[in-house]
Amino acid sequence: MTTEKQLESYLATLRLHLAPLTLGEREEILKEISAHVRDSAEQSGATVETVLARLEPAEALAKEYRDGLLISRASRSFSPLLLLRATLRLSSKGIAGIAVFFVGLFGYAIGGGLVITALLKPIFPANTGLWMLDGHVVSSGVLFPPPAAPAHEVLGMSYILIALVAGSLTLLSTTWAIRVFLGLSRGLEAQLSRLE
Repeated sequence: MTTEKQLESYLATLRLHLAPLTLGEREEILKEISAHVRDSAEQSGATVETVLARLEPAEALAKEYRDGLLISRASRSFSPLLLLRATLRLSSKGIAGIAVFFVGLFGYAIGGGLVITALLKPIFPANTGLWMLDGHVVSSGVLFPPPAAPAHEVLGMSYILIALVAGSLTLLSTTWAIRVFLGLSRGLEAQLSRLE
């Protein structure tokens, strides 16, 4: 196989595995890799085949690019789904990613649950709230049926405002924490790639 055919074959495989990306992103990556291979071969005096052998397989390289672009998008996003997808991808690379994924999942569940209960309080006022018995919290949220008679709901309709504020702050702080983590992971990855 000639040098050009080897490079074209590698780029074709890379293009195939970059299919989930936009056409512009895909073409930019392909130009970058093609230029890198040609420049490396020219500067080192090695053959294109040798430079290609030093690169990762096209499938692995495409996965790294897809992961990098997902993390880059997510670190600027406010979408919980995109943020959780990015942390899930990072969880395959280490314990910190796993921890952030579960913290994010927990934060979004708690924050979302509080907001939902605040919205349900006007619809089910007797079944939604914060119940106490002898100075201790017995239950919180939406319950069917509500706790037994000695327990009493302590917040009334003010539960709506408290749950909305607490839920919104939990959602925002979870989003902020994930975005900070993703930004730090991108920065660390960039520093490591410069050291190689």
